[in-house]
Amino acid sequence: MTDENAQSENEREPTQLYLISPLDVSGTFPERLARALDAGPVAAFQFRVKGIDQHEAARLAQPLQTICATHDVAFIVNDSIGLAKRIGADGVHLGQEDGSVEDARKALGRDAQIGVTCHNSRHLAMEAGEAGADYIAFGAFFPTATKDTRYTATLDLLEWWQALFEIPCVAIGGVTPENCLPLIKAGADFLAVCGAVWNSDEAAAIRAFHAAMQE
Repeated sequence: MTDENAQSENEREPTQLYLISPLDVSGTFPERLARALDAGPVAAFQFRVKGIDQHEAARLAQPLQTICATHDVAFIVNDSIGLAKRIGADGVHLGQEDGSVEDARKALGRDAQIGVTCHNSRHLAMEAGEAGADYIAFGAFFPTATKDTRYTATLDLLEWWQALFEIPCVAIGGVTPENCLPLIKAGADFLAVCGAVWNSDEAAAIRAFHAAMQE
């Protein structure tokens, strides 16, 4: 990747939503997911559950995967290459301790979407890109209750990445319809959203994001 591959702001595709699940996807959550996806375009859905075995995770994923397929939304598994392979997910999102891009590519195939959390590190982002990641994620940009915030990212990180590299970048961490516009202008290709959607009316939240993204 070099600056010869840089894309100007005018050539960029419109920023898209990357929806992340709450930790509890049981009960009526499949209906909530369908309602959210009916409300407006979403590029990808990340299945993020913790503290359960792979068999139970696969059981919970099945209806959600079907809903995503119906809506032409990529189904991405958080953290687990093994679970992603088991259920035939569209890809996997890796934290810094969840295995390598090379391992994920070998297990999931060349068409899998592989993303990597890079916190606020230019070095980690460039490493992930060189390893063949399909996207990298920076954050947290804002305070968030979804997970413990150990790293804080700033808008200049998005501007730097967008100016030099073709690989899409995701902005994550406390993103809401009210604060997302600076992220878009700075170069975020995707907005990763969780609490802003699931802690309220999910359909109204998706519509609010799309209204804000078109300003």
